[in-house]
Amino acid sequence: MNSFSSVSDNTSSHHGDCLNERRESTAESSSGGSGRSTHSEKGCSSRSQVGVGEMLAAAMTGPEEKLTESERKAQVFADNQQFDAAIQERARALALTRLVYGDGHLKLAQAHVKLAQNYLHLKGWAAQAREHSGKARNILLLYTDSPSEQRNEKADSLRCLFTVYHTEGQAALILGYLEEAEASLRMAERIMGDLQQKEGAAREEETAKTEFEIATGLSRVYQRQGRPEEALCQCERALRLVEGRLGPSEACAVYRDMAAIEQAAGRLDRAIQHLLQAHTVAQSQDPGGVEEAHIAHSLALAYSTSGKPGHTDTALQFFEESLGVYMKMLGPQDALTLSVQDDLCRLFLLTGQQESAVKLQRGSLPMKRIVFGDLSPEVVDTLQLIGGVEMTQGDMRRAHRTMSKCLDIQKLLLGTQHKKTRATQRTVDMLSEAPEVAGRQQKAGSLKTRPPFCAVVPSHNALGGTNVTPSDS
Repeated sequence: MNSFSSVSDNTSSHHGDCLNERRESTAESSSGGSGRSTHSEKGCSSRSQVGVGEMLAAAMTGPEEKLTESERKAQVFADNQQFDAAIQERARALALTRLVYGDGHLKLAQAHVKLAQNYLHLKGWAAQAREHSGKARNILLLYTDSPSEQRNEKADSLRCLFTVYHTEGQAALILGYLEEAEASLRMAERIMGDLQQKEGAAREEETAKTEFEIATGLSRVYQRQGRPEEALCQCERALRLVEGRLGPSEACAVYRDMAAIEQAAGRLDRAIQHLLQAHTVAQSQDPGGVEEAHIAHSLALAYSTSGKPGHTDTALQFFEESLGVYMKMLGPQDALTLSVQDDLCRLFLLTGQQESAVKLQRGSLPMKRIVFGDLSPEVVDTLQLIGGVEMTQGDMRRAHRTMSKCLDIQKLLLGTQHKKTRATQRTVDMLSEAPEVAGRQQKAGSLKTRPPFCAVVPSHNALGGTNVTPSDS
């Protein structure tokens, strides 16, 4: 309100000065000074002309110029990681493209697929990406059948169609439409082969990266479809593409996918071998980095489930390695750090180290309350674990207090009739019957029912006499 009123006051003041200057100029001309204009009047008119000129220039900007500016802004927003603004500007560019080129044009299909890529890669919104990819595909199918298509535009339309199928495949995989994901990725792979024949080695690095994305995408499709051998074949193809072309993080990602496939097939030893290869790559490229910590965490989980002699100690070493890196690089409040602590706690419980497990969970509880909130499933799980260990240790009073806190949170989160809440309620009721808990509750109940101190001890007045209530007399 203050800034608006000050602008209004300044504007009124400015117009008032101009009117005064015009009156002075008129008075001068009537007194014999005709043909002369004051410097102030010229300044006022020039300022007005500049403002009107800017408004006219903005109004006369054509949709083509606005489209160019919108596309530029969208790219700048994306580069600066202003993802919401980038998507909003891409949507504006899409509307301007339809205004400039009309429906059914290649440019409109390209605008749809650019928006789809922004939805998928900037925000992870697969449903929106799939929708706009489908619209782009429908436009392209009509456009390529049109006799007006120029020869030099065929390569552009083919490249756009490749991006459409590639984006559709990635989005469908995220959404769980596995058959659609496989068909779209296969189609993208076929179109990419045609593009390679047309363009040769001009886009070799870009093509290698795209081939890698298609191979890893197909491997994940086959893995989720229960086709482990085909999934491993695609992983091996992706590894060949990685050699000398892509970075170590891509190689580590493939090795981790191969480990997951082998572990799901019940081949834990082979899964561990793939993870060890990934760990070696990470150590050679970025020792002590987050990627190495990710792989160390996966190795710790794999070794802790093998059940072989000596693997427990190895698992503990990898847990300590990953936890140390996460603490240093991400901090104690990071979700990954807390996740490793939970997994390490489970290992402690499996090996009978209950005191270490409880100590670790009690130390992480304040951090979980900060990160996830007091009323969160993470806090509930931690309280349940602590309470369970306290029960096995025979500390029923402390277990009753811990499980009661857990029950209060579950009632607020899940409601009193949820199966988890009822299970915790039964545990609390069982703990309430323990002698040390029941005796403490009876003592607390007797204190609550005891009459107030003033009701049994007579009060004295200022003269030293005793105030007797009617019931005493």
